[in-house]
Amino acid sequence: MIAGDRSDKLREDSRLLLTIKSALVNSIVILLSLTLSFADARPAAASFCRDSHDHLICILTIKRSAKYHWEYRAAVSIDGVERPIEVYNCRDRIRIRQDGTIKSFEPDGAGELICSFFKG
Repeated sequence: MIAGDRSDKLREDSRLLLTIKSALVNSIVILLSLTLSFADARPAAASFCRDSHDHLICILTIKRSAKYHWEYRAAVSIDGVERPIEVYNCRDRIRIRQDGTIKSFEPDGAGELICSFFKG
């Protein structure tokens, strides 16, 4: 009788350990999933597009400068032609290309769109 009680107790203990182990594994998986979902902070995949005087202007990526709040680093496409990342200075209404060339904003162009949409 005592041997039977011990085996029942062992089975009960092993079931309890299995339940605890399963709960622990599930908790770790959920915690890991949540952590990984917030770990990758990329810009939004969707682009913002607007028709402007017979041109389709899309903002592909954009990042506001922390130091100069009037500046944005953005990659845009105009009529499907992608431009590399440029600095858009909304205070002086200029864009600075990757090679350092300074260009004034075109009327109704990407710079005007960026500054008007994201201001204040």
